[in-house]
Amino acid sequence: MKEIILIKNGELALKGLNRRNFEDALIKNMKRRLMPLGEVAITRSQSTIYVEPKADDYDFEEALARVSRIFGIAGFSRACVCEKTVGDILSRAPEYLKTVMENIKTFKVEAKRADKTFPLTSPEICREVGGALLKAFPHLRVDVHNPDRTVYVEVRDFAAYIRCEQLKGAGGLP
Repeated sequence: MKEIILIKNGELALKGLNRRNFEDALIKNMKRRLMPLGEVAITRSQSTIYVEPKADDYDFEEALARVSRIFGIAGFSRACVCEKTVGDILSRAPEYLKTVMENIKTFKVEAKRADKTFPLTSPEICREVGGALLKAFPHLRVDVHNPDRTVYVEVRDFAAYIRCEQLKGAGGLP
């Protein structure tokens, strides 16, 4: 199962014509901090930066710790990459979230569908993924107001991503 780190860069979006310079500085800082852990591909699209490790044995925990200390990052999370099909999302969600879901009692699903050509709407994605998780983990209940854990599904241009919590970054500017 392919995993990546999704990074949201908060204040950089406000910088107008200098935005590209700030994003370039952030990516340069990220490469410098992550290089000792192994080779990564860093790409950006739709105000998200994607960090994709080249090796299967990449130390995600150390990478997340390092990312948390890089200025210019508002939030980040570890995510599973899926094909942009309903079937792949529904089969990978329970598999990827197994250790998280076994230790909680309630959850909810939130979906963001940046690719409007995807056959399901955001509420339909939430319903389908929630159903797949309930089937795989019968002890769970859905609680949209006060869940123990929120599962996020993002359907982007080239792939879909499943993730749980977004961790807080250092913020500020790079």
